[in-house]
Amino acid sequence: MELNKKTNEVEGNSKVAYPAEILAGENVRSQQTPETDHENTIEIGDKSDIIQKPIFRIKHTLRGHHSSIASVKFSPDGSMLATASADKTVKLWNWREGTHIHTFEGHHKGVSDVSWSADSKYLASASDDTTILSWDVEQRKFIRRFSGHTSFVFCVNFNYTGNMLASGSFDETVRLWDFKTGDCMTVLPAHSDPVTAVHFNKDSTMLVSSAYDGLCRIWNSSNGTCLQTIIRADNPPVSFVRFSPNGKFILVGTLDSKLKLWDYESRKCVKTYTGHANEKFCCFAAFGAQYSKDSQEAQKHALVVCGSEEHSVFIWNLNEKYVLQQIHGRKSSEEEGDGHCDVVVAVDCYSQGGVIASGALDKDRTVKIWISEPTD
Repeated sequence: MELNKKTNEVEGNSKVAYPAEILAGENVRSQQTPETDHENTIEIGDKSDIIQKPIFRIKHTLRGHHSSIASVKFSPDGSMLATASADKTVKLWNWREGTHIHTFEGHHKGVSDVSWSADSKYLASASDDTTILSWDVEQRKFIRRFSGHTSFVFCVNFNYTGNMLASGSFDETVRLWDFKTGDCMTVLPAHSDPVTAVHFNKDSTMLVSSAYDGLCRIWNSSNGTCLQTIIRADNPPVSFVRFSPNGKFILVGTLDSKLKLWDYESRKCVKTYTGHANEKFCCFAAFGAQYSKDSQEAQKHALVVCGSEEHSVFIWNLNEKYVLQQIHGRKSSEEEGDGHCDVVVAVDCYSQGGVIASGALDKDRTVKIWISEPTD
């Protein structure tokens, strides 16, 4: 895989974070927050740190994309899975049956991200062609094109009321859009390097963004003011960020193979998750759950899930931070096993069903559905 320095594209793959030495821009240290969680960091020492009994097992392998998988997202109602790819398409799947439903075509370059509306009726897709497209899932048709970014659109997210979209771009801005009209309502000069993720909190009052400049910023989604800036003392490029389901924390992925859970109000890191490899690519992370037989105990099995550059999927206990399971990858497609055979950049969880979806880059091109076994 080769970096095209003229266009900043990685040929054949749209969901790629560039090496840290290329992307790290001007360090902004005026709001540094010192690390506070060294004692909470758990490193993987040997195989005894990983539960040997599989918690998640393969359900389906979905094939149909012709290039790297960039994003996988379950519909909020759990009925479908949407996948975005460098092959310029977005596909809909019945993940329970493992069957293809529909392919949305309209982008001129690779698609880097996809997002569902809260009612599961609409999709938005972000592309290297500098646009966002919206789609009517029920009617299986294109709605409108959102134009304004001047470089690759890398991430997109619906707010929870479904009337607004946020997008982040390699033009270093975050834009807020009126979903019904397609009008750009606000342009936030958010970062000094490409924007890697945007995500609304559960009541849509705030938006968090991340970038290769090493910053996470939290914004008032109504007036566009910056409410908080999170920066680590060592300032590695930030490849992913999202709010926790309760809206009290942000989960941050950085290109030093670490995931951190931050209390953004106090600007303190409260959990660190390690073991996976993540130094070059933008790997999604997600919150999930593995259910016990007594549904009242499900919260005790809250999970954090992330892909890894050595082709695995890592699953951590959210509260205790230890690795519950590593779904091992394969070195090549000829090797036996259920895992991916290329870098896993895309993951998502359907928590109500105890299900994980994962997608990998060009040597693999598959989406895999993993289901959990209830525990006692």
